[in-house]
Amino acid sequence: MIVMKTEYRTHTCGELSAAHENQIVVLAGWVAKQRNHGGMVFIDLRDREGLIQIVFHPERDKPMTERAGRLRMEAVIAVRGRVTRRPQEMVNKDLRTGEIEIEAHELNVLNEARPLPFMIRDDNDASDELRFQYRYLDLRRPVMQKNMMLRHRAGQTVRRFFDEEGFTEIETPYLMKSTPEGARDYLVPSRIHRGRFYALPQSPQTYKQLLMIAGYDRYFQIVRCFRDEDLRADRQPEFTQIDVEMSFVGEEDVLNTVERLMARLFQEILGIHLDTPFPRLAYQEAMDRYGSDHPDLRFGMEIQDISDWACRVPFRVFQETLRKGGRVRGFKVENTFFSRRQTDDLTEYVRLLGVGGLIAVQWRDGEMISPLVRFLEDSQKNELTRLFNACEEDAIFLTADTEALCCESLGSLRKKIAENLNRVDTNRYSPLWVLDFPLLEWNEEERRYVARHHPFTSPNEEDWDLLETAPEKVRARAYDLVLNGYEIAGGSIRIHNRPMQDRMFGVLGLSPESAEDKFGFLLKALEYGAPPHGGIAFGFDRLVMLLAGETSIREVIAFPKTTSALSLMDGSPSGVGLEQLGELGLKINRKD
Repeated sequence: MIVMKTEYRTHTCGELSAAHENQIVVLAGWVAKQRNHGGMVFIDLRDREGLIQIVFHPERDKPMTERAGRLRMEAVIAVRGRVTRRPQEMVNKDLRTGEIEIEAHELNVLNEARPLPFMIRDDNDASDELRFQYRYLDLRRPVMQKNMMLRHRAGQTVRRFFDEEGFTEIETPYLMKSTPEGARDYLVPSRIHRGRFYALPQSPQTYKQLLMIAGYDRYFQIVRCFRDEDLRADRQPEFTQIDVEMSFVGEEDVLNTVERLMARLFQEILGIHLDTPFPRLAYQEAMDRYGSDHPDLRFGMEIQDISDWACRVPFRVFQETLRKGGRVRGFKVENTFFSRRQTDDLTEYVRLLGVGGLIAVQWRDGEMISPLVRFLEDSQKNELTRLFNACEEDAIFLTADTEALCCESLGSLRKKIAENLNRVDTNRYSPLWVLDFPLLEWNEEERRYVARHHPFTSPNEEDWDLLETAPEKVRARAYDLVLNGYEIAGGSIRIHNRPMQDRMFGVLGLSPESAEDKFGFLLKALEYGAPPHGGIAFGFDRLVMLLAGETSIREVIAFPKTTSALSLMDGSPSGVGLEQLGELGLKINRKD
């Protein structure tokens, strides 16, 4: 007999304990597992808060027990029963409710379930495509629910922190003017104004600057952003930022505020203390030592420039590279001897990155082993050993190429080797600031300088005189926060007056007419008493990914897209009818 028509539950599955012994409770959730032992049926019932075992005794109610035995996994049920202690030998110490079970008195099947496309458990072998197609099932897995709850707690911590720090949360528009800032805009056609388009914001950059001009002093927002760009594990076409802007500040004010936020997040979410202030590296130093502007500091293998040594070695590759203005660089891997097969694989890896080759130098039984040995005198061998402080069973990897390729290829190689050798301490968090970025970089395709961050970043005051004469040497008042090899936040002190902003647009090759067309609203606002201001934006998805110990932001986003920007669950992007297109004044130009 079914009597539970309105009372679905008195408790959640995860909150009961031995303290509730002999209480009559009502629970509701999903059938996570079902077992039949000698006529008795055991069901593991799961909800958001946990899992508990339900026992159905045939001698108490045989029809109900048989009905329970026919239930498929993920059926939704409600159960009324008594909380009882498990026999001591049956206690499950790995389960929060493992001391107890529910002796079922009544069963209400609220919804049956079809056969599942994959098992709702963390160790299933379902493909990403299948998981995304049935994302509502994938999100039931304990690890996904844990990730979503962690994301929620992180967002709440951020809001509490900024509220206590005197920031105001202000929403900015999703439909805005198209002002391309690097990636392609997602465009939204206007039905009312045919032939005109809104753009979805790549970031609220111009709006938060306008809020500073409007006098709001301290702003933040947890906001959705959109970029039509090629995707990878830590990118999505729509993503979430923690957006921050402050008036009357310099770099130190922004950096100190962010460090306090990070310390608060890690303490509240993971119970981990982060030492502040965070280490700092200039951009060029980061590239020279680690081959990356977002280096992972959890392992060594720092890169060294040995061009002064290499220029005295009669090795043709070294000599030709140095003659052309290139460099010779390398790093040491301690306590590892690489086989010929391994060094060949690593050589092929760097060649795919665009470098001509890789030279391995190793030590075994007191001797140097390398194709380079025949070009070296004993004094040069000793000097190379000293330069890297190399010992028995150590290895050095050298490459000779342009400065940029040396840095980038060795940076990728050190990371690959560290991962292959399990040299990365996954329990360690190493934040750092990277500062003094170049303001501009040369775009060979467009044959002009482009902004490395965005065109509103202020140049370093010491470099103002170089803007027109040597723009490649101008440093930006920009800063990136890096954590474990990921850039998780980036920002800058902004240009806050019209003459400097006009000058910046001129260096970027933007005509006054084009600048007025794209950014006239901001340029006009700068003429009405704009305060000095600066800010930063966190990649919230990426930050949560690191807090959760995941390697892809798709594991911390409820409904992500695939790497080709598809939603396999609902089939977007999808076609629309001719009538709807006609209302917008659009026609599809189909190309074979």
